[in-house]
Amino acid sequence: MNSSKPYLLRAVYEWLTDNQLTPYIMVDVLFPGVEVPERFVEDGKIILNIEDHAVKHLSLGNDIVEFDARFSGISHHIHIPVPAIKAVYAFENGRGMVFSDEGQDEGSGPSTGGGKPPSPTKPKRGKPHLTVVK
Repeated sequence: MNSSKPYLLRAVYEWLTDNQLTPYIMVDVLFPGVEVPERFVEDGKIILNIEDHAVKHLSLGNDIVEFDARFSGISHHIHIPVPAIKAVYAFENGRGMVFSDEGQDEGSGPSTGGGKPPSPTKPKRGKPHLTVVK
């Protein structure tokens, strides 16, 4: 089954822009294949404004997010593998979505449960512990 992350990313992006909010993404730049200007990286992460007015040629694909943006007046092509995106949120109020690690995504890898939900544990049987209140 495909990862749900790119679909959720596109949905949150659309929701934010429909509500006239500025979509930002937080990217783990240590992930292989990330191409961003290193000068703006802090603690292995970069925050990017992906609003239509801030970028050109935005593509929110299933595997890659890419666009052209200007940093200090210099144009850069940004290339981000979707698993490197850790969050998408609104600049104005912080509403959005934080993504779990790809290995924990419900859409990646085989399920160990065999497709069945875990069986519920049975409650302990015994005397009821009710008290009369006057």
